Amino acid sequence: MAILRFVMPFSHLSCHRALYLHCSMREIVSIQVGQCGNQIGSKFWEVVSSEHGVNPTGAYEGDSDLQLDGINVFFNEASGGRYVPRAVLADLEPGLIDSIRAGPYGQAFRPDNFVSGQTGAGNNWAKGHYTEGAEIVDHLLDVCRKEAESCDCLQGFQLAHSLGGGTGSGLGTLLISKLREEYSDRVMLTFSVIPSP
Repeated sequence: MAILRFVMPFSHLSCHRALYLHCSMREIVSIQVGQCGNQIGSKFWEVVSSEHGVNPTGAYEGDSDLQLDGINVFFNEASGGRYVPRAVLADLEPGLIDSIRAGPYGQAFRPDNFVSGQTGAGNNWAKGHYTEGAEIVDHLLDVCRKEAESCDCLQGFQLAHSLGGGTGSGLGTLLISKLREEYSDRVMLTFSVIPSP
């Protein structure tokens, strides 16, 4: 009886190992939708920036090499050693987005990644999902797609939003369904705030 043995060509092993090493650092696109999601997201970026030694302008000011480990999970490295959050900020009214842009960490974000409407959802899920939100969801998807395409090895998306208002719940669920269609093989992690009775 002959023993059959499968031998993998060396070039295939090298290619597989190169792919593994190349994808060992997985990137996450962070999305924050609505007032609640943007308030949570703003604090998230303050904490993550501090942990990695990145100042509000995106410059590295850390004092340990450990701070640079894993920095590419949430940040893109731009020219001049500047770190830019891999974030998309969306709201159906411009007020909060404008205040984040004018705040201490506003200049750290990519200016094209601020997406806002003009009228708001008025605490109404249907307006966020079917009318006002539906008007900007294609532009919002383009911004998310641009961030995802700039990744070497996209792991997935994280979304911060509320389930009790209009924008976070309506536009948030619309965006989740669109992203699931387009990126069905990627992780979708949501940080959903549920109002208490």
